[in-house]
Amino acid sequence: MQPIVDLIEDIRIDSYLSDDAPRSLADDVLDGLTRPFKELAPKHFYDARGSALFERICDLDEYYPTRTERAILEHHAGAIAATTGARELVELGSGSPAKASLLLAAMDECSRLERYVPMDVSESALRESAATLSKRFPGLRVHGVLGDFERHLDGVPAPLNGGPRLVAFLGGTIGNFPPGTRRRFLRSLADLLGPADHLLLGTDLVKDPRVLEAAYDDSQGITAEFNRNVLHVLNRELNADFEPANFEHVAFFDRRHEWIEIRLRAREACHVRISDLDLDVSFAAGEEMRTEISAKFTRDRVQRDYRAAGLRLSGWYTDPDEQFALSLASRATPAHANGPR
Repeated sequence: MQPIVDLIEDIRIDSYLSDDAPRSLADDVLDGLTRPFKELAPKHFYDARGSALFERICDLDEYYPTRTERAILEHHAGAIAATTGARELVELGSGSPAKASLLLAAMDECSRLERYVPMDVSESALRESAATLSKRFPGLRVHGVLGDFERHLDGVPAPLNGGPRLVAFLGGTIGNFPPGTRRRFLRSLADLLGPADHLLLGTDLVKDPRVLEAAYDDSQGITAEFNRNVLHVLNRELNADFEPANFEHVAFFDRRHEWIEIRLRAREACHVRISDLDLDVSFAAGEEMRTEISAKFTRDRVQRDYRAAGLRLSGWYTDPDEQFALSLASRATPAHANGPR
């Protein structure tokens, strides 16, 4: 697929989002809502309203991941920059420039900074981040990729001047993938890496279920509204007639799988028409549909996932309370790749 290219001074933005984006939503909804246990993909939370709600969630006392990951970066960005020797940063699901700025500043201090490659599905977020960081770091080249990291990784440009580079996938987003899909995605990230490149991965860690459940079911109800926002997206984009108020937010820690599971539960029996799909969906009173999982990790689980993806754990950074971790990985040598799993 050829991108639509937009050039502004030192900022280039390639767009891979086209008419197939609504089709992706339609396909996900048709697949998810016709299963015996209904589900929706969490990536569809993030329209403009959903993104604004998530920013509010990140400021909540209960929601520790964002501030904890940022604190780890504040403390360890210099070591990460020195260890990797990276001259460019590729950030998948970039969103706000806050975390990238810490890494870019550390790379700049090492006199290695050349380019920033953010990838996001939100054009406004991508442009704002590109403009902010190009001003903060004069001479920084920005090559933005407007696309979905699940479908458009081939749109990430080749390393500038041969690298090395750091590919960052932060925020614990890797936990939204079930185990098999997660390892396949990590293999696709491994394919992005050259011999001298590194992956920086953010993972939320297993902890007291009460802390986890509070983070995904806050006392102000903002997470609940964020969860219901996916129904507003379906109403607008697919001409559905969901009544979001008819669905209540459910969040719990699944101890067997060690993940948070988020669902929407029908308060009463209802019938929903999704006109663009010519689809009728019925919900019984109390019936639930899953809208997100958020897996929690241990160091051993991260290492096993890396091995399965052909990667090697080369750095581990966490906070004093071990709530969240950033890990560095590089491509495994054959001996590492064929080792025990």
